[in-house]
Formats: sequence, structure tokens, C-alpha cells
Amino acid sequence: MKKTLFIILGSLLALYLVYFAFVYFVPYSEGTRAGELIKFSNKGVLVKTWEGEISQGISGAQIFEFSVLDQEQEVIENLKEFQGQYVKLTYVERFATFFFWGDTKYFVTEVSREQSPHFNRN
Repeated sequence: MKKTLFIILGSLLALYLVYFAFVYFVPYSEGTRAGELIKFSNKGVLVKTWEGEISQGISGAQIFEFSVLDQEQEVIENLKEFQGQYVKLTYVERFATFFFWGDTKYFVTEVSREQSPHFNRN
């Protein structure tokens, strides 16, 4: 009986590890988006994650929500600095996410400040 229980638990653990590895190492898509950085915050009760939004147009329907992993310290610092400015984000979209990574499937890996096509901010 104990041997069967260990086989079942070991199989479930192996399936979870395979799923985790698949979600982490196999990106669904990669790309860039640009817009005005309107929100960037560290939120959560038990597990804090970095979440942000950029506005890609005039209407509120063109909001791109993204997450940033804790290990991307340079990206986090740049996003804090670029709040309210026009930015270009490079991201990786994953098939799924885990609660300790972030709320979205889009994870930003690079950020750069861009010249806004709408306003001439010097």
C-alpha cells in the first residue's frame, strides 16, 4: 500500500515539475509594445508581484497589462523612472502563469524610453 502511495505522489510531483518547466522555458510569443506608462506597482498580500500598464492609444480599451519578474531589477528600476513617459517594452508571453510570478501572461524583459508620436516632450 505504501509503495503504491509513493508511486502516485511521485508521479503527481513529476507531472507538476514537467508542467512548471514547460510554462517557464517555452514561450508562447515574444514581441514589443509601445505606449505611455500609466501604472507600475508592487502589489499583493502574501506574495508581492510587479504589475504595470501602458496606454497604447486614446481610448481606455487599448491598455496593455504586463508583469515583471523580481529577478529583472534593471527593468523594475527603469519602469519606476519612466512613469508617465512613452516607453517601448520587450516582452515574452507564456502559456500560463503562477500566482508568485504575476497576474498576467506577459513578462517584460527590456524597457527603453521612446519619443512619443502624440506629444513633443523634450
